[in-house]
Amino acid sequence: MQLIFARPRLLKFLMNCWPPFWGAGIRIEHLSKDYRYCRIGLVLRWWNKNANRTQYGGSLFSMTDPVYSMLLMAILGDAYVVWDRAAQITFIKPGKGRVYADIHLRQDQLNEILNATQNGHKHFPRFRINIVDEEGALIAEVERTLYVRKKYRP
Repeated sequence: MQLIFARPRLLKFLMNCWPPFWGAGIRIEHLSKDYRYCRIGLVLRWWNKNANRTQYGGSLFSMTDPVYSMLLMAILGDAYVVWDRAAQITFIKPGKGRVYADIHLRQDQLNEILNATQNGHKHFPRFRINIVDEEGALIAEVERTLYVRKKYRP
């Protein structure tokens, strides 16, 4: 698994081919070399419209699904277990065209995770993601809670 995380371009390519992303029209547009920034886009197509002819809420929610876990697994490596634990979405207004989410992982967030897990304790960091349209208007807010801990090494 670490081979995939060793090369950001490979990970980006594989994620863009991943059926849940590909089928929904979700694309990772940019993934930084240090795994601290990712931009995800979703273009409105006939197959991802809802009954109101706007972005399907499930696709908006799916945009953010594995991203923080993926970034943390790449940064922390095999010594850590990282899972999604909980998530919630608040829809603000309909997405009528292309939407995107910019996901950042800051050093203070990493420091908090490392400090909280250094003795093998579980940690549940929370991340807020804004999904916006091309004009920058807020479409939805997503809050994701992860489960992070060091792997037990006998």
